[in-house]
Amino acid sequence: MGRLSSFLVFLFIFSCEEVIDLDLVQQQPRLIIDAIIRVDRSQEFVPIEVKVSLTTSYFNENEPASLDTAYIYYGKEENGDIINSKYSYLAEQEPGTGVYIPDPDSPTDQRINSVDITEDTTFYLVIEFEGKTYFSKTKFIPTVPLDNVEQGSQTLFEDEIEIIVTFTDDANREDFYLFDYSNGNYIVSEDKFYQGQEFSFSYFYEDPVEIGDELEIKILGADRSFYNYMFLFLQQTEGSFGFFETPAATIRGNIYEVSDIENPENTNNIQNPDANPLGYFAVIQEYKKTLKIE
Repeated sequence: MGRLSSFLVFLFIFSCEEVIDLDLVQQQPRLIIDAIIRVDRSQEFVPIEVKVSLTTSYFNENEPASLDTAYIYYGKEENGDIINSKYSYLAEQEPGTGVYIPDPDSPTDQRINSVDITEDTTFYLVIEFEGKTYFSKTKFIPTVPLDNVEQGSQTLFEDEIEIIVTFTDDANREDFYLFDYSNGNYIVSEDKFYQGQEFSFSYFYEDPVEIGDELEIKILGADRSFYNYMFLFLQQTEGSFGFFETPAATIRGNIYEVSDIENPENTNNIQNPDANPLGYFAVIQEYKKTLKIE
């Protein structure tokens, strides 16, 4: 009886096997612009790297995009005008990669010097691709340094690693933070409940971390808009992602398609939000400490 039942189950499984062709809706490729620029004041130049790609079908990886033009200009904004503006023209680092850096072949140095950036500096990103123009604007976002980073021991599971981060919030401003724990692990925080105070909290690694590994723990500045974007992003990706992976299409960034707009800075004039690219443009200060796991 047991053999007969097993045979019938085997027959049922394989008689129901059928190849199903999914008729997926083919959507127009959408531009992805990932331009999260980190400023480390201990370095002479800002490591600018803008990665651009195109969305593809559900089962395929995104394809790098080759732009017509890409540049960043920046300066102090007064009454709608940019004072002492400077430009950084970008070029593809290697053909076909979609990664854009300050043009190394330009007759003048296109790198941005860290000393030129203050809390009053506003940055503008302009990209031209296949006859369309994309624009974004952001202010430099400062942050506070890390006071201490140490390994803790209050873990619930044997394979967990606890990292305790301590920093002191700036009492003179409203601060938002993005913490980068390496290996694609990020969390966000705001100073609503610790304004101007020293604050410590723990982070627990779920991914394997081995004894002897060296981790770079980083604190990054954020404004409310970037904080909200990252908060939603992390909710949809369960707290772990790569900046240059596909952003969720439901999360609106701060880069706009402005081809038919006379004043690109007035983003209220945009009539078709679905034409905007995915991704985000931010220029944020970074501090970091290295911790060796014991």
